[in-house]
Amino acid sequence: MDVKLIKAALGDRDIVRNMYAFYLHDLTKYTEALEVNEEGTFEFDAFSLIWDKEGIEPFFIKADGKLAGFLLLLRAPFLKKADYCINDFFLYNSFRGKNVGQAAIELLFREYKGTYYIEQLKRNEPAVRFWKKVYRDYQLDVQETSRMEDGEECVGQFMKVE
Repeated sequence: MDVKLIKAALGDRDIVRNMYAFYLHDLTKYTEALEVNEEGTFEFDAFSLIWDKEGIEPFFIKADGKLAGFLLLLRAPFLKKADYCINDFFLYNSFRGKNVGQAAIELLFREYKGTYYIEQLKRNEPAVRFWKKVYRDYQLDVQETSRMEDGEECVGQFMKVE
């Protein structure tokens, strides 16, 4: 598949919001902290920050010209402990297991060199496996951390991409 990583613009706000609802719905398999809102969907409570704060960049992942997912990249001045953080990473089910995610990460790593922090809910075993495979494939030296957030155990990784 031909995979592209495209920076989302302010005019794409509604598309990103819709995709976030699917992403958050997927996460409900692994956490009790997310609840459906009055409109029957899921909402990222700090969604406006994506467009209002410097250092937060949403990207669309496209595969063969179709919208396949998104990632949210954090960087300075919003981020302090690493150069970059992949804060959220989502693929629609129909694109999973087809190397679309790996290709998107490869494009990101090629464009954005430096230190990264990436975190997953420990209970989200598919995400934990995905990232471990990425680290192995790229032969990255990873320092793993563990912390609690909203009563959920999270595992995180610091690494340098050169």
